[in-house]
Amino acid sequence: MNHNLDINQAVIISKIYVLRDQKVMLDEDLAELYDVETKRLNEQVKRNIGRFPEDFMFELTKSEYENLKSQNATTRWGGRRTPPYAFTEHGVLMLSSVLKSEKAISVNIRIMRTFIRMRELLLAHKDLILKVEKIEQQMDGQGHEIKVLFEYIKRLIEDKEETEAQQSRKQIGFRKETE
Repeated sequence: MNHNLDINQAVIISKIYVLRDQKVMLDEDLAELYDVETKRLNEQVKRNIGRFPEDFMFELTKSEYENLKSQNATTRWGGRRTPPYAFTEHGVLMLSSVLKSEKAISVNIRIMRTFIRMRELLLAHKDLILKVEKIEQQMDGQGHEIKVLFEYIKRLIEDKEETEAQQSRKQIGFRKETE
């Protein structure tokens, strides 16, 4: 069964956050995507903790966690006793070595493709990177959802494409020659 088609890219992107200047995914979101309990995912990680150095995975501070909850205006995280773990792209990749189910493997492939697509999008629009960095500075360095960032990028791309389209249009009709 091909599970990677079950999850669309927009769903994955909506679960990617920027924390500590890194794109990360939270343990509970990954568990939901993998269709396992968060507790079970974290048990596997703890059994294989040597595979998850701090640049692959870290626990959110209480203030980071509170900030993230307030940004998302959700109560879904209300029952946790401890802040979630955040997995960087490399941490998510490492999860595929500790979670062996077919679904986990196919979901991981989809997540990796999403990270790659995000990177390609940024590289393809290098001129927008400066604008994105400016927006990030305006956000005052606080961790915000990557979703917000991509909404800005999408607007900038649409504006750029519209400007290019207007510039490339040929005028039709009669032109009055000036003397």
